[in-house]
Amino acid sequence: MSRAQHSGIPDASSAAAGERGRPASFGQQRLWFLDQLEPQNPAYHVQVALRLKGPLDLGALERSLTEITRRHEILRTTFRLAGGEPRQIIAPTHPLTPRVATVPGRSAEDREREALRLTGDEALRPFDLTRGPLVRVSLFQMSEEEHVFVLVMHHIVTDGWSTSVFFRELGALYRAFADGEPSPLQDPPMQYADFAEWQRQWLLEEVLDEQLAYWKQQLGPDLPVLNLPLDRPRTRHQSFQGAMQSFRVSKETTVGLKSLGLDAGATLYMSVLSAFAMLLHARTGQEDIVIGTPMAGRTQLESEELIGFFVNPLVLRVDVSGDPTFREVLERVREVALDGYAHQDLPFEKLVEALHARRTLSSSPLYQVWFAFQNVPDPRPELPGILVAPFEPNCRQLDRGPTGTARHDLRFGLSQTPEGLSGDVEYKTDLFNASTIASMVFDYETLLRIVVEDPGASLSRSSEVARDSLRTSRRKPLHSQFSDQTST
Repeated sequence: MSRAQHSGIPDASSAAAGERGRPASFGQQRLWFLDQLEPQNPAYHVQVALRLKGPLDLGALERSLTEITRRHEILRTTFRLAGGEPRQIIAPTHPLTPRVATVPGRSAEDREREALRLTGDEALRPFDLTRGPLVRVSLFQMSEEEHVFVLVMHHIVTDGWSTSVFFRELGALYRAFADGEPSPLQDPPMQYADFAEWQRQWLLEEVLDEQLAYWKQQLGPDLPVLNLPLDRPRTRHQSFQGAMQSFRVSKETTVGLKSLGLDAGATLYMSVLSAFAMLLHARTGQEDIVIGTPMAGRTQLESEELIGFFVNPLVLRVDVSGDPTFREVLERVREVALDGYAHQDLPFEKLVEALHARRTLSSSPLYQVWFAFQNVPDPRPELPGILVAPFEPNCRQLDRGPTGTARHDLRFGLSQTPEGLSGDVEYKTDLFNASTIASMVFDYETLLRIVVEDPGASLSRSSEVARDSLRTSRRKPLHSQFSDQTST
């Protein structure tokens, strides 16, 4: 049963929580635990950096930011341990004033480099979950009518969908305040703390047992470890240092993947995930593939306009045994994904506890690789008289992982654009070389083309064609085909 079918969500009442605060959600509890293991780890910072060109009304901007923090209590929330568990402590409304700094430099190129450095520093500057604030805004002035707007939040108070909510509201409020009008937005019907409290009330023994029964059967107790070939051995303590490579999938291939999915009653996400499972099989030789993937966790209508940490990891176990065709892999992925969606309400930490998975600083429990298909709205706000674009000096996409860190050994991310699929691969530089990731990206892109051309080809045949294509491509330097984004 999806959460949208449940009722009994409490009305917003955070003001009555008192000094003791309100319960943290299960997801927040997980991030609190991780922060205790690795205090102030920047891998859990979420940053968006935008270039603003045009006359900026700083007063309207500051008023808009403060109004957003008034509307969303989570943006003025900190955490305190009580009874052995973290609690949400919600502060009164206070101004959210951006840090404003002029970017030095004699030339435009010098200022670009300096803005990049400042943006990177903001991404890495630590948060204290007990003291806050857990959101900050910087405004770096490049010239009289050009600024770089940098928003950084700790993941414990936000997720990908939330950033879109933040900037959509920022656009609406800025337009109104710049014209001297009042806020056009109605207050949210609930707050994130209300959701967290409801989540704990709803996940009672009967519901918990039903969810756990499925996942124990699906995943435990013999969950395999994915043994991707590493360039360096795993150490006891990983640094979380990371880099990113970007790639694109042509519109023609994307249309073909959509068509294959429609024929099988599957989504585009299921098609690209199937090809990813094939890639992992080709790299490891394993036939039992475990992949982590995010679920938005917003199955209630009321939650769609909230800022908060709703996303919940889903663990998908894909069988690629028997040398199947792509169509057969897609059918298996479709079945596993749909079953997983039906049991997505179980918090990941409850699953880790039930399967007695060991938490370490060197790897994630239950899965080693992460696959995300982003369908969140474009976060760029519409500001009157201002051209808004991602801040991308030197082809660096700073709204996609600017912190120079990696939460997972390997993360493939895809999003749909009018020109096809846009992809990026984030990886731990402690484990992988850039050349290894470039080869893997090439294999994946090649596999996507192959399965569109011949979805009836066996897994072994598809992998063989991909290897032949890679050998041919090595006549040209791989670095010319990919953008490697490494923060220093």
